[in-house]
Amino acid sequence: MSRSEALLDLAEQAVDTGIDRLARAGEDWSARQFKPSGEEVTAADLEVEKVVSAVLRRHAPGIPVIGEETAGDSVLPSRCWLLDPIDGTMNFTRGSPFHAVSLAYVEDRLPRLGVVHAPALGRRWRTGRKGGLPPSSPVARSVGEAVIGFTGTGPGGTRRLSLLQSSAYRVRMQGAMSLDLVGVAEGWLDACVCLRPKPWDVAAGTALVRERGGTVLGAGGQEFAFDSPVLVAGRTALAHEVLGLWESRHAESG
Repeated sequence: MSRSEALLDLAEQAVDTGIDRLARAGEDWSARQFKPSGEEVTAADLEVEKVVSAVLRRHAPGIPVIGEETAGDSVLPSRCWLLDPIDGTMNFTRGSPFHAVSLAYVEDRLPRLGVVHAPALGRRWRTGRKGGLPPSSPVARSVGEAVIGFTGTGPGGTRRLSLLQSSAYRVRMQGAMSLDLVGVAEGWLDACVCLRPKPWDVAAGTALVRERGGTVLGAGGQEFAFDSPVLVAGRTALAHEVLGLWESRHAESG
């Protein structure tokens, strides 16, 4: 087994542990609290992060684990695990199935492999499988033909989102960045825009999209990096068109 295969196997084992713990959780686990930032958090977020991190540290003690709930303001190492114990916590607290455990291995600040598991949907996506981006039906050749996922908040977001909604065929706001990226990798979304993404929100999904031949861009049309205030993913030409629309002067005026 190669090193990459061993790390992916460990990632799946760790996610399995988190999903198993989540399946045995009581309803009180979904009771929401609020972080100082105003974001929602539950006992489930904390518990899943604890058990997944424990598996990773036990079997790969030399690789730091950076999880959403314990990361604080720490500087992101060049090599680490990035974990979002429940991406889409707001969906989780309301009983929506659109939430996921997202885990990625990062080396040289690039996502090398990833696992995204949506327990309420009974679905898992992982890197390491052959095959490119599946053809959409019909294939979107422009923003006007595209179904685009959007997640995130931030300054200027409302005006830019309105511009996107008026330009795209449809905009879908599903509330989980990892699953928007999965949607691009699987073909049910033509593109997605993630505003103010945190590294653990998007690392696993970015690895999935890139492995399947898609493009993941950051601000200014560069390859996405974790300090970018925006992420756009899709087939190359469409991703650049969507990002250009998002960064247009008209959008900036909002």
